Amino acid sequence: MNLTQNRRSSVRRQGWTHRFPTLLPVVVSALVALTLSRPALAELEIENWTTPNGARVLYLESRVLPILDVSIEFPAGSSRDEPGMNGLASMTLSMMRKGTRSLNENQISEQLAAIGAQLSGSFSLDRSGYALRTLSDEHIRSQALEILRDVVSAPVFPPEVLERNKTRTIAYIEESQTRPNVIVSQTFQQELYGAHPYGSTHDAESVAALTRDDLLAFHQQFYVADEAVVVIVGDVSREQAQRIASDLTDALPRSEEPLSPLPEVAEIAQSVEVVIPHDASQAHIRLGMPGLRRGDPDYYALWVAAQILGGGGMTSMLNEELREKRGLTYSAYSYFSPYQRQGPFVISLQTRKDQAWEALDVALSTLEELVENGPSEEQLEAAKRYVVGGFALNVDSNAELANYLAVIGFYRLPLDYIDRFPQEIEKVTMEQISDALRRRLAPERTVTVVVGPSARP
Repeated sequence: MNLTQNRRSSVRRQGWTHRFPTLLPVVVSALVALTLSRPALAELEIENWTTPNGARVLYLESRVLPILDVSIEFPAGSSRDEPGMNGLASMTLSMMRKGTRSLNENQISEQLAAIGAQLSGSFSLDRSGYALRTLSDEHIRSQALEILRDVVSAPVFPPEVLERNKTRTIAYIEESQTRPNVIVSQTFQQELYGAHPYGSTHDAESVAALTRDDLLAFHQQFYVADEAVVVIVGDVSREQAQRIASDLTDALPRSEEPLSPLPEVAEIAQSVEVVIPHDASQAHIRLGMPGLRRGDPDYYALWVAAQILGGGGMTSMLNEELREKRGLTYSAYSYFSPYQRQGPFVISLQTRKDQAWEALDVALSTLEELVENGPSEEQLEAAKRYVVGGFALNVDSNAELANYLAVIGFYRLPLDYIDRFPQEIEKVTMEQISDALRRRLAPERTVTVVVGPSARP
């Protein structure tokens, strides 16, 4: 399961282990206890409330390790870029930790390092924010939380740092546009979503035009208390968590008017195929269509279907047809990325240029077969085992649980979502998968991008 993608990181080892050596035996002992005693997928007692200024809070107490994970997120992802200002949302996020009314960027980094804490940004189509990992010792914790509060509520976007950041970003954009994996990803996104806000991708011209006033206005509009989602997981009490949430958000303004909802994603009227020649040795292929949104009633059935078609492991249909039978690729995979609106359903693979069209045709015919005939009982049971087993590994740390709680809070999913997930997967039937596939996936209407070879022979 991929609820959240690569968004949190662990405490910097060089920070707290040498600065606080007396804590090391405590943490090691706690890790051993965690390994030996923590039940897999034990029922989670997640609590939630709303602060006086409107922020939603999710809290999970965990006393095994003397560590605290705190995140705060806002509906400020790339889908909120202003027209003609692609990259505004991500630039705003990255610049927030480059200087505040109290600290410059060097002071932020030095103070975090001095207490062994780590601050990381998270960014997607829908949301953006910051996550903090720190020791739960009150003195250390309070310093770390003050930095997070400052970064979120009081950034100043220093003009000289903004110009430096823009130069670096433009250089990265220009370099990345030479890489086939980036080209295929961005072109697919643009072709799939068109003028929809989900089609927004970085371009050098838009980034170059961004100003400090643009960032200030974006921050003022979207980084507001009544749109914030605060997640607190770790070694603090409910009373302490309430104070933390209030302190983090009390300096944020409330929104002046409700945020406009994102438009619905249009269905694909007919298949689109884009071919971009490139001198890479491999052809990069991506095809798909609009898929799922968060809370979709077909979520579990289609999640299992994507696993059967091209999920993890070596037993998927795509791997069997493309790799095992024909030797066309080392790997091919499929997945859904649900968002507030329909995120993409994707099939992705690489192959030799001279095999690109054969591999693409096989991938499409494999999708058609699954949609038309549904899975076998054996495929269904293997996919369930893989998904449920992998999910257990994805919720075995506080940081990972914090990631899931951020998703639950932002998308307003049920608080027992984590506990229910394996149960719902186990209940999926072949009939449910077949029905959902026929209604939701249309192999005759796909967006396909091929980077590498020239046009079809």
